[in-house]
Amino acid sequence: MSSDTPGEPSGAERRTARRQCAEAVLMVRPASFGYNPQTAITNRMQRPPASAGGMERTQARKEHEGLAAALESEGVSVCVVEDTAEPPKPDAVFPNNWVSFHEDGTVVLYPMQTESRRRERRQEVIDAAAERLGFAVTRTVDLTSHEAEGRYLEGTGSLVLDHIERTAYACRSARTDPTVVEEWCRELGYEPLIFSAADRAGVPLYHTNVMLCIGEKVAVVGGESIIPADRGRVIERLRGTGREIIEIGRSQIERFAGNMLELGSWDEALGDCRVLVMSDAARHALSPDAYARLSACTDEVLAVPVPTIERLGGGSVRCMLAEVFLPS
Repeated sequence: MSSDTPGEPSGAERRTARRQCAEAVLMVRPASFGYNPQTAITNRMQRPPASAGGMERTQARKEHEGLAAALESEGVSVCVVEDTAEPPKPDAVFPNNWVSFHEDGTVVLYPMQTESRRRERRQEVIDAAAERLGFAVTRTVDLTSHEAEGRYLEGTGSLVLDHIERTAYACRSARTDPTVVEEWCRELGYEPLIFSAADRAGVPLYHTNVMLCIGEKVAVVGGESIIPADRGRVIERLRGTGREIIEIGRSQIERFAGNMLELGSWDEALGDCRVLVMSDAARHALSPDAYARLSACTDEVLAVPVPTIERLGGGSVRCMLAEVFLPS
């Protein structure tokens, strides 16, 4: 027997009405990009520069601008905000770790592990995104007080969200504290699914979004990285959503094949459509079969080169994009 109240939308109808893909993003153009030894302690995907010289800052800006232009060419609304040179913020190019914008007008501020990354939280960035993209802030959920207790949750790096099913996936790490995950879920109305995942050396993956991407019709998951005790539970939950499940291995994760994001767009011929964004490295890490299956689940695949940002920053295109869910 259905538990839905007569006259109200059914559970299936409510899920259908929810959007998985944002049609707008915030990006921060870096001013002081570079290798950050503070974050490298927990992010094993970072690589120090081969030599001194500072060319990486110029190259990172070019890669950032290339991604912004590519997204705009696909019809995605992009708000680019300039980073400030002082104080230096080497990871400012990754705004999704400190802020998220939700369809009901909620803005969430996140507790960041390293002091250098806490400097990235700037009200003027939120104000610019709201004004330029038409996002009306109705409330702010500020979780940053957890920093004083040594508990962290680094935005949609730590959380991979199934908006349709209202599930928040999070792999435990020094940057992803289960206590804060559960508080986030209570505030936003999601169910937490917390698990453990590690690299080939057994070190916890620093962020969930390097091994999991959830789009409208597809989920890419690094099942090999999830510890055996949790693997079945995670895969079963993903399969239960009805999405196509594409599993990738550790070598693909290391080349950022899990760090993708599907966005909404509009095309004169197609109408509402979906664009799956990834890096050029991620595209080439995928097997032909995986890429074909992935392409069949979206309208367009956009692969953009960001090698400097990946190598020194240890993050890829998904990390560079803070989704802004505008009211329907």
